[in-house]
Amino acid sequence: MYAAVDLGSNSFRLSIGKHDGDTIRVLKSMREPIRLAAGLDAAGNLTEAAQQRAIACLQNFAITLSAYQLDAVRVVATSTMRQAQNIATFLPQCEAAIGFPIEIISGEEEGRLIYMGVASALAQPSERRLVVDIGGGSTELILGRGFDIERVESFSVGSVKQSLAFFVNGYVDAPSYEAAILSARSHFEDGAPPYMPQYWKRAYGSSGTIRSIAEVIEKNGLGKGITPDSLDALKKRFIALGHVNRIDLPGLRPDRASTVVGGLAILIGVMHELDIEELTPIEAGLRMGVMWDLTMREMRRDRRDQSVRDFARKFHVDEARAARVADDAQALLDQLKPSGEATGRLLYWSALLHETGQAVSQTGHHKHAAYLIENADLPGFTTREQRTMSRLVLAQKGNLRKVEEFLADGDFARAVVALRLAIVFMHARIAVADAQPKLRMKNRIELELPRALVSGHPTLSFWIEKEQEHWDEVGVDLGLRTGT
Repeated sequence: MYAAVDLGSNSFRLSIGKHDGDTIRVLKSMREPIRLAAGLDAAGNLTEAAQQRAIACLQNFAITLSAYQLDAVRVVATSTMRQAQNIATFLPQCEAAIGFPIEIISGEEEGRLIYMGVASALAQPSERRLVVDIGGGSTELILGRGFDIERVESFSVGSVKQSLAFFVNGYVDAPSYEAAILSARSHFEDGAPPYMPQYWKRAYGSSGTIRSIAEVIEKNGLGKGITPDSLDALKKRFIALGHVNRIDLPGLRPDRASTVVGGLAILIGVMHELDIEELTPIEAGLRMGVMWDLTMREMRRDRRDQSVRDFARKFHVDEARAARVADDAQALLDQLKPSGEATGRLLYWSALLHETGQAVSQTGHHKHAAYLIENADLPGFTTREQRTMSRLVLAQKGNLRKVEEFLADGDFARAVVALRLAIVFMHARIAVADAQPKLRMKNRIELELPRALVSGHPTLSFWIEKEQEHWDEVGVDLGLRTGT
């Protein structure tokens, strides 16, 4: 069983599902309307009240999660947590409340997971499709065929933002709607061409906002499906009611009215700019995509592997050389016994990409590589994972003062040792398997090498002496012993 937790800008949601053949069967769902985006103050900080609502919700989720025997849990946070200026202090509190790490994912990664969830729910493996997802803080457009994603883009316009900006104090009138729609159109106007109808056969709407709009249209006889005409009819109904507190329509829960008015403006805008004649709502999206991603990882089909391979090719990395460093670094790390598998995977991917910066310049290539890895769009990776990989790659050579504050993390320090020594052996043209080093690390780093190896490779002593100097600068002793 898998659990997916989505910390959205409007609602926090939890789904627990079980992989059953070609589907994931949802066993439990929870939703709480936290309205996190509405809790951002003028400085971009989450207010104390918004933080407390979030913490209380996550504590409830933790109780539910503890009642199931789960194989994996993944908690992802989206637009508002990406933007919050005080996230560094708030995130640890959230993680303590739910008991699991929280991954703040990029808008593009959010779109990919949404598409994965939608594709898993559809039976057309070769259908060309567009998926539209309107969240509380952002809107994602994803173009794909079957299970393959061809293009994904995240736009910084969401239902909560639009409602707060244009329907002040809950008042709904025609001028406000026209302004909200025009604003939404401006976000999509420049990015629209690649998503026009000639590139897809059918368009789907995956978000709760879109499903709510579809339901209220149907139950109030405002049209058949989501079309420009039915959306216009719903807009006029909202305007006639005049205020979100007076919106009491079949198919629309009162707690959703305040965000749906803004979501409707965005949907009208995106359908106009993309020339969509009909949008099909679908009960699948981010959480289903997260559970499928967990399933694929369990089956050793981790899309992060493909992301790293694609990125390495893009920057013309010598694949054989990179693979050698990655394999040697992994072998060295195994001797240091990290606390979990995650460190080894991040080290392996970092080693495969450690020379990407050479495409920019040979001088300081480790700095260029670190920047590229931290800021690139790497499908499957979280912001935290990319930041860790960036720091590892930055630490591959030269002084260690630039990452000194992170060396207090034992697993990170072990990974740095393994990566640097793997690169040393590569420079000296020595395979770790041939060198058979013995490596230990507690209060100090202890490296033992065959005497014949050291005497037979004069540059190896030079490289090791340099390493001793660099580690000494950060207060860590690296001792070298030679054996028979």
